[in-house]
Amino acid sequence: MAATTLIAAAELAANLDDPDWLSIDCRFDLARPDWGEPAFAAGHIPHALYAHLDRDLAGAHSAGSGRHPLPEIAALAATFGRFGVDATVQVIAYDQGPGAYAARLWWLLRWLGHAKVAVLDGGFAAWQEAGLPVSTERSARAPRTFQARPDGRAVATTEALAAALAAGALARGEPLLIDARSADRFAGDNETIDPVAGHVPGAHNHPYAGNLDARGRFLPPPELERAWLRTLRGRPPAAVVAMCGSGVTACHNLLALEVAGLPGAQLYAGSWSEWIRDSKRPVARGPDSV
Repeated sequence: MAATTLIAAAELAANLDDPDWLSIDCRFDLARPDWGEPAFAAGHIPHALYAHLDRDLAGAHSAGSGRHPLPEIAALAATFGRFGVDATVQVIAYDQGPGAYAARLWWLLRWLGHAKVAVLDGGFAAWQEAGLPVSTERSARAPRTFQARPDGRAVATTEALAAALAAGALARGEPLLIDARSADRFAGDNETIDPVAGHVPGAHNHPYAGNLDARGRFLPPPELERAWLRTLRGRPPAAVVAMCGSGVTACHNLLALEVAGLPGAQLYAGSWSEWIRDSKRPVARGPDSV
């Protein structure tokens, strides 16, 4: 059976030598964009390849885009093909631990129609804690043909959200805009990354860190379901549009919803960093009011 949400280190270890399994290391640090690749070189899961957030999992910036725009579909399909991914390959994404960057790769593959992708729960930290082998060898895989089948409904645009705000629909939860940033950044009290602080008016806050336990593992599905049902406020998961600073940690919330058995939400890929590109778009400050 394909792994489609989370996978434990022991299960990945049992399949390390399967040529139809591929681990992709997504370690990254927004404050140190060049940190992840040397960390990979110093030690990684055997046979893994490295995907850089800015180079491989995001597209080119434009005047109106956020910090991590979606790649062009053809370019992203070419990247996955270069990595040796086709429809038969089980992909396992991992990062340093919490899964915020690995979830971006998970979502991108799902967006292009590849269901056989899961995130290593606890990431590289969990792998090391389990005493599993670490390699410094650079692996190579033969390219495969990746057929992109993008889900057109999976992405919400700035234009659609701006129209929903102007019509009063966001205030009614149509859609239900959920921001994955920390509570202080959402409130506009501690913005250290983007030039404007605050949030989209009508948005609600569900920090992605709340999906995790004290060890950086995802909470059990029943606990995630209870937490997300409170956030949903009676709305169906298909009403959710997930956002964050740049469309990365929002994917963690989308993964948590899937683990909780609440699929169907969209990603606002441009997120806050795209919203504020136009100074005419309104900005709200203060904590979540509900």
